[in-house]
Amino acid sequence: MLQIQDNIKILSNWTSKSPAFLLTALPGFQAAHAWISIPFCCFYAFALSGNSMILSIIITQHSLHEHMYYLLSILSATDLGLTVSTMSTTLGVLWFDAREITLDACIIQMFFLHGFAVTESGVLVAMAFDRYVAICNPVRYSTILTNSRIIQMDLLMILHTVVLILPLLLLLKPVIFCRMNVLSHSFCYHSDMIKLACSNTRTNSTCGLANLVFTTGIDIPCIILSYILIIHSVLNTASPVERYKVFSTCLSHIGAVAVFYIPMIILSFVHRYGRSFPKVVYSMMANVCLLLLPVLNPIIYSVKTKQICKAALSLLLTK
Repeated sequence: MLQIQDNIKILSNWTSKSPAFLLTALPGFQAAHAWISIPFCCFYAFALSGNSMILSIIITQHSLHEHMYYLLSILSATDLGLTVSTMSTTLGVLWFDAREITLDACIIQMFFLHGFAVTESGVLVAMAFDRYVAICNPVRYSTILTNSRIIQMDLLMILHTVVLILPLLLLLKPVIFCRMNVLSHSFCYHSDMIKLACSNTRTNSTCGLANLVFTTGIDIPCIILSYILIIHSVLNTASPVERYKVFSTCLSHIGAVAVFYIPMIILSFVHRYGRSFPKVVYSMMANVCLLLLPVLNPIIYSVKTKQICKAALSLLLTK
């Protein structure tokens, strides 16, 4: 009966200028939403508390007021943004079956969701450059990475995000949605929405592909190049003990890069080329992609960064 009512609502929006969409948590598991919400709540709570802890540690500990930790604080703030941008609609679906969302609300959510994702990619590139300068040219580190240059990098990341995301979302406004507008996720995702359109979406698809190229297509090669130069420099100049220390300091960043890019690339390919996959696969991949990073980043940096680990332990033991 509820499904019929939902379908009637969607049918009434076929010719509407402001179409509505239905969010989906995990297709086929609607009866278990209350139980499914428990692990989701745990992951959200851990992501919020973990990234907030790293932010507070870096802000309050004067010994951590360095460029590397400044970039790490931006990474944690971005993870918080990713978590908050999807948490409200996901928990709304799981707790209250609040599935309906308007196009304008979807566009706003996608601006923050995709915007934070692009920003995170830029931060990972900046962190790779920071490691390259610190390891390959330590004498000139303070002169190359000055405070003004870090601010310029931040402004460039913001500009890069706006230039890529804004056209992508503005192009959705004239698109006509005249099918059963049931999304595959509990949040709005650009590739997911484009599949529901019945007008020509070639421009939207091209813009989305260009967005992917100008983020992963440029950022990943930049990170790989940084590590090629780091490995070349370390193998040529350092002793085995120094090599171990250098690579150990890079492991946390490498882990963050892998956790961010691998699920995101898989999700993009699944949406573009995996049309025969069950809908639950889309939903699971998207949730893993967006929850894995904010949950694992605090663990990775707390375990592999001694200063963060010591500060976190002292903070927890004093409470």
